[in-house]
Amino acid sequence: MARSKSPENASAPEKEPGRIKQMYQVFTMTRRYDPTSIWWMIASFVVPVIVGVVLGLVLGGGHILNLVLYIIVGVLAGVLLFMIVLGRLAERAAYSQIAGQPGAVGAVFKSGLRRQWRASEMPVAVNGRNQAAVYRAVGRPGVVLVTEGTKGATAKIVDEERRKVARILPGVPITVLSVGAGDDESIPLHKLGGRMNKIKNAIGKTEVLAVANRLESLGQNKLPIPKGVDPMRMRSGRPR
Repeated sequence: MARSKSPENASAPEKEPGRIKQMYQVFTMTRRYDPTSIWWMIASFVVPVIVGVVLGLVLGGGHILNLVLYIIVGVLAGVLLFMIVLGRLAERAAYSQIAGQPGAVGAVFKSGLRRQWRASEMPVAVNGRNQAAVYRAVGRPGVVLVTEGTKGATAKIVDEERRKVARILPGVPITVLSVGAGDDESIPLHKLGGRMNKIKNAIGKTEVLAVANRLESLGQNKLPIPKGVDPMRMRSGRPR
């Protein structure tokens, strides 16, 4: 019997898109979510180029070479600023797509915090009735508890978690932040990381690890709740 020949591409892994294609996908997703974002991106590139041209005309002394150099610097600055603006707008668009879903705070903890923070994408306390949850992070400001859900649904579990932390870590500051609470104190999901970084430092770098290890003795809540969704892997739905 003749052996059946399997196609060469049958087992070949799917290639990852190139960097340019990834940037285009991010740009498309961001523009689809916020049509006005394209104007911010255009301005972020055009303004440095215009500044470079003006500086070249004013400070270049009439030399073409100096003008060209200023324009090149303006273009490079425009590309850099464009990348920064695109990244910020894309992050905001991605987080806005998962805002209000269980595990959204975990997504911020996973990909949106600085290295100074020690946090888990899994909640430490969960309200089994409505999936409201409390997440915990440790950093230079001390212990930060972030609630996910309505204020009424998270009030009891966050108070219990605060008492547990205060009992084993007396003297360590505890800050409570709310995401998706639907009131004036609520923090938009895309601003959570920035808000946490603005809290005043209260403990040293060496103490952060000790506090985090101490808190591990409290254990983790095992109720089934989705892990933090990775917002950078979110795909916009196909148009109908």
